[in-house]
Amino acid sequence: MKLTRRHILAGSAGLAAAPLLPAMTANAAAPMADKQAPSFYRYKLGDVQVTVISDGVNTFPLGDSFVLNAKKDEVAAALEKAYMPKDKVSIQFGPLVINSGGKLIVLDTGNGPGAFASSKGAVGQFATNMAAAGFDPKNVDMVVISHFHGDHINGLLNAENTLAFPNAEVLVPSVEWKYFMDDGEMAKQTGERMPGVFKNARRVFEAGLKKKVTPYEWGKEVAPGLLAVETAGHTPGHTSYVLSSGSGKVFVQSDVTNIPYLFAAHPEWHAFFDQDADMAEKARRKTYDMVVAEKLQVQGFHYPFPGLGNVEKDGSGYRVIPAPWNPVI
Repeated sequence: MKLTRRHILAGSAGLAAAPLLPAMTANAAAPMADKQAPSFYRYKLGDVQVTVISDGVNTFPLGDSFVLNAKKDEVAAALEKAYMPKDKVSIQFGPLVINSGGKLIVLDTGNGPGAFASSKGAVGQFATNMAAAGFDPKNVDMVVISHFHGDHINGLLNAENTLAFPNAEVLVPSVEWKYFMDDGEMAKQTGERMPGVFKNARRVFEAGLKKKVTPYEWGKEVAPGLLAVETAGHTPGHTSYVLSSGSGKVFVQSDVTNIPYLFAAHPEWHAFFDQDADMAEKARRKTYDMVVAEKLQVQGFHYPFPGLGNVEKDGSGYRVIPAPWNPVI
């Protein structure tokens, strides 16, 4: 039978009229659920198991300055094209737990318990979702940090301001560490945002973490199979990774783009949180040209959960095609 608009409208009318039908007794009525299931997703990469852990979603009104070099109505049109509300922005957060069999590695840590409390649970879910996925933070061997924005480092501490991963070595980009721990650089900061970014980084790392921190260099393996790649611009030490095991390989892009249907589709757009917007744009184009040419799968921290996909060229920009959900590991 050919489905037409008339059939669809007739079906809608039938649903609307349903309350007029005679009442029927339900044998097993169930109450409406009031929360989602814990949000985590696992996949295999060679001999490595990757678990994407949702830290939640931050939704806020689209303002005039979210994209610095595009008009608000252009951004709204891009949101609408992606079937998203045109007056709101929703940013997702997806830290990783990498189980190599010999090491348990956390890659970025989410917004932390303070954000969980202030957002009424919308973000800062990493700790609870990680526990639901069966991981004990005491068993984490290494925490690898891509850069020092709060949505990546605040989960290093728990609600009591003590170490969330008490037995883990914390590895940070050496360029990022040098920059954010430099008193001279901190004194230069002006405006509403950057002084707070510096203060938050100091707050996190001065809470008993400094002795556990090991700076790492670009172009070298941070852990077996985890190669650090320079993608500076978003921050001076912003780092991405190539995770390899056997014949499997995935590019963990950290914040090379934020929301892909905005900043992959429009790599020329400058997000307000890119510290050096021109450099961030160059890194975005260089990175995406590389992953397209090499046909690498990409894991995006701010991609829609679970954040794994492929990238292809699309006009002057790029399109991210989500990897299909796999019900088995």
